[in-house]
Amino acid sequence: MTSKGNVKKCDNGHTYVKRSDCPTCPVCEKERKPDTGFLSVLASPARRALENNGITTLEELAAFNEKEILAFHGMGPSSIPKLRKALVEKGLSFKEIST
Repeated sequence: MTSKGNVKKCDNGHTYVKRSDCPTCPVCEKERKPDTGFLSVLASPARRALENNGITTLEELAAFNEKEILAFHGMGPSSIPKLRKALVEKGLSFKEIST
């Protein structure tokens, strides 16, 4: 343990420091972040939130409304405008909320 947090080592051998119990290695996350596409503009927690819910394409994203996306663990409100923009550029939108 350091004054900044716990020293951890991932399965790939990267050593990193974390204050939380989060097991995600920042080195591995940086290596697997896409260079292009809508997932590339998101922070790692938001990207993982979509991936963990089976959303890897804009067509899959369009099947959800904004409230459903925000309910995913790791997804924050700052990601919604980025996702909305990506959908619009592809001629898509979030699903409308039923009333």
